[in-house]
Amino acid sequence: MELTRQSFKAEILEGIPDILPDVKPYDGSINHAPKRKSILTAEETKLALKNALRYFDEIHHKTLLPEFKHELDTYGRIYMYRFRPSYKMYARPISEYPAKTKQAAAIMLMIQNNLDHAVAQHPHELITYGGNGAVFQNWAQYRLTMKYLAEMTDEQTLVMYSGHPMGLFPSHKDAPRAVVTNGMMIPNYSQPDDWEKFNALGVTQYGQMTAGSYMYIGPQGIVHGTTITVLNGFRRIGKSPKGHLFVTSGLGGMSGAQPKAGSIAGCITVCAEVNPKITQIRLDQGWIDEKITDINTLVQRVRKAKKDQETVSLAYLGNVVDVWETFDREHIHIDLGSDQTSLHNPWAGGYYPVSLSFEEANTMMAEHPDVFKTHVQKSLRRQAKAINAHTARGTYFFDYGNAFLLEASRAGADVMADNGIDFKYPSYVQDIMGPMCFDYGFGPFRWVCASSKPEDLVKTDAIACEVLKGLMQGAPEEIQQQMADNIQWIKSAQENHLVVGSQARILYADAEGRIKIAQAFNNAIASGEIGEVILGRDHHDVSGTDSPYRETSNIYDGSRFTADMAIQNVIGDSFRGATWVSIHNGGGVGWGEVINGGFGMILDGSKEASKRLQQMLFWDVNNGISRRSWARNEGAIFAIKRAMASEPNLKVTLPNPIDPELLENI
Repeated sequence: MELTRQSFKAEILEGIPDILPDVKPYDGSINHAPKRKSILTAEETKLALKNALRYFDEIHHKTLLPEFKHELDTYGRIYMYRFRPSYKMYARPISEYPAKTKQAAAIMLMIQNNLDHAVAQHPHELITYGGNGAVFQNWAQYRLTMKYLAEMTDEQTLVMYSGHPMGLFPSHKDAPRAVVTNGMMIPNYSQPDDWEKFNALGVTQYGQMTAGSYMYIGPQGIVHGTTITVLNGFRRIGKSPKGHLFVTSGLGGMSGAQPKAGSIAGCITVCAEVNPKITQIRLDQGWIDEKITDINTLVQRVRKAKKDQETVSLAYLGNVVDVWETFDREHIHIDLGSDQTSLHNPWAGGYYPVSLSFEEANTMMAEHPDVFKTHVQKSLRRQAKAINAHTARGTYFFDYGNAFLLEASRAGADVMADNGIDFKYPSYVQDIMGPMCFDYGFGPFRWVCASSKPEDLVKTDAIACEVLKGLMQGAPEEIQQQMADNIQWIKSAQENHLVVGSQARILYADAEGRIKIAQAFNNAIASGEIGEVILGRDHHDVSGTDSPYRETSNIYDGSRFTADMAIQNVIGDSFRGATWVSIHNGGGVGWGEVINGGFGMILDGSKEASKRLQQMLFWDVNNGISRRSWARNEGAIFAIKRAMASEPNLKVTLPNPIDPELLENI
């Protein structure tokens, strides 16, 4: 039973309790993180235990030491399960948080949303999605952070070091209330085993993108982008989605959006998943229509769906390699194909090889990691071979930015182009999202109704729709399709039941759209029509992320391996009015493979909020457009010229055209 409101507040204000709470039993009904492999030496194990114990008064060390040692031996990490809070974890109305400033309360709300059992992939391990995308490393960090936020004033900033709250520092009312970093390693210490080691030591964490930056809104956060990708994938091959087949895999935190997106787009979707718990969760949430456990039954069901031209999402509880191979033997044509398993984390639960059962894989990855790696790489070679067979007959396959092609190439799979440098299949950013969305400034703008009232979300949907309709009337031809897709999306948002956790919405918008929607929200708050609104975005955006195999994979001037843009983005957001900012190493494509940044901002109806949103949102988008225009991306050159025409204080260096014939004989 939920504690009383006063008890909830008291537990927040208590922080790390003086009296140890009772040991909590391990809850087998919860979807838990797999055991991490043992990687620490004997001396490093002692160091990990010392690092964990420093959160607690010395009088508790004798009690906690064997407990933490047991967790480290059993799970490969020290999660401090005993200190899980007694109250139910979910995003409460902002007024219920014991905070001195609404800015701090907004952060508290978003942290709890990330750890809501309906939202988080492994809630007891504080992991939101992606197998290792953590909000905190342990429950002591959570408790201490919430206490600091409750005590914070508008003249302090909370400093977060990879889940650890370093403390409250004096600042000023226009500064961010929190500055968050995750996994910011020295470059030579950013290999996968470095993460295993330093995370086990308790000194860093993998914040993914929106997990460690407190801006995850459940699978909806990626549904819109996935819908755009699927729609434009079918447009690219000249087919209507109706009656045609999209095959992919993964039903976890981010990948769970795929079947819902396929249904919104109007196609037949087959999504394979090996984890029975997460598959059932997605079925119960309505994100998939049917669950199928037998491959022959799946074959017959797909044939019927094709014949009847259905719009249906089918989850296959099994390995996607079996799907690709069986559909090849049975001559079932796949129109679109992809994969969204967490191959940024291939050796610790991100990818399950076809040769092992789910249970066998979980045991082997912890106890025999080298053997497990060989199974994963063999499975990737098999999967790539089956995909190649389908693409030879006309399937359009794209990499979903999850490092599938990268890890398949490292496994020796046949995925390389003839030049031996590029992949034979494009990233979805290269073919779809980059040239159609990011170059023009369209990206995943999102908002959360801090009142937690569904009626506020309905009102914000209506406000956003009216703003978009007005903007479309004067929009240039180059972005008419993006505007039309957005209006259709927001009109159908309610009927598709996208909310999981907080009352949130996502919408692909450019800088002009984001600013005008946010301003309309702020006006509605000022007039009392709605409560406060928290703005944010996915890091997977125009300017937040430098990722050479995903977000910046369509940057062709040689700079896609640089990370200046992401760093500049966060620095710029921090002094232009963000409530909190974050910068991470790692994300959807892997530790050491990407740098990504994000922000959160609360709108309270004030003139100050109006000024902040205009300053920050304009920069947050146009920083990325300017980088893309300098790379000679035509859409971005168009967009940045348009931005300069609207804002006299914006002056961006533009590339001069080069006659290609000049270079032919060099």
